[in-house]
Amino acid sequence: MLDFLRPDGRKHDELRSVNFQNGIAPHATGSTLVKFGNTQVICSATIENKLPKWMHAQGLKGGWLTAEYSMLPYSTLDRKDRDISRGKMDGRSIEIQRLIGRSLRAVLDLSKIQEKTIWIDCDVLQADGGTRTASITGAYVATKIAINRLIKDGVIKEDPFKDAVAAVSVGIFYDEEVLDLNYHEDKDASVDCNLVMTGSGQFVEIQGSGEEATYSEKQFNNLLAIGKKGIKELVQLQEQAISI
Repeated sequence: MLDFLRPDGRKHDELRSVNFQNGIAPHATGSTLVKFGNTQVICSATIENKLPKWMHAQGLKGGWLTAEYSMLPYSTLDRKDRDISRGKMDGRSIEIQRLIGRSLRAVLDLSKIQEKTIWIDCDVLQADGGTRTASITGAYVATKIAINRLIKDGVIKEDPFKDAVAAVSVGIFYDEEVLDLNYHEDKDASVDCNLVMTGSGQFVEIQGSGEEATYSEKQFNNLLAIGKKGIKELVQLQEQAISI
């Protein structure tokens, strides 16, 4: 494994180049363009001073966070139809936006954003594998920037974030456990997993499956080990981006 090099020259436990370009959507309360290699996603956080009707109906207190995810038509090699053109939302997009919302809510104390809804929008500009993990990682940065702005403006008194959250893919590619798969690796991987974790090392969600294959407990533990390494590096990059 020490000598194993991937098609793009990375080591088995090496992230793609990751960077954040903040302020990409000026009208949002917070935003960033996150890049995992050639995967690029615009993540924005917009604050509304109202709650969903179902919260009022159930008499629930505090605030709410929800997410939407979409792939722009030109984000893939073959043009992807917009949901509105097909008359229904893509099932994969529904699953991913729910994952983004769950991941952010796992590290938020919603009682500290009374009567407010945080809208997360993740729009994929270019897809080269790992769009959901890039979206979660970028969504945290965009939301944290938005929260910092609300605190600075005196809109809320304290930070509702209890921890950071980031996500990364791991998988088995030609019998090797690898970190942060690009499209080519993801397409040919025998095992594909997505790992969502907090900055303090707590698990939020693990999604993993064999592609007409099985994997051992040892392989799973190896995937967890390189995934945790990747999450730690991503959280450091998030902190740097937010501090700019």
